[in-house]
Amino acid sequence: MIVRIMGEGQVSLADSHLAELNKLDDELLAEMENGDSPGFRRTLQALLTRVRDLGDPLPDDSLEPSELILPSPDATLEDVRELLSDDGLIPG
Repeated sequence: MIVRIMGEGQVSLADSHLAELNKLDDELLAEMENGDSPGFRRTLQALLTRVRDLGDPLPDDSLEPSELILPSPDATLEDVRELLSDDGLIPG
């Protein structure tokens, strides 16, 4: 799976990591629904860090279609609300 972090680039991520990332995504969704801004910020950073740690960066000149687009590290609650589907940022 190709994942884009807005403002940073793309990584190739094995589908086997989706369950772990979905747990963080569920936490992020709950924090957004509760208006927990500090929790949201902490969980968003944790999610992006795991994607970076687990994924293999693609070259900057690579233009692969992204199957998943994640917000930038400095995204606000409102920014992320615009990106959300009913399943959160990560489907499944």
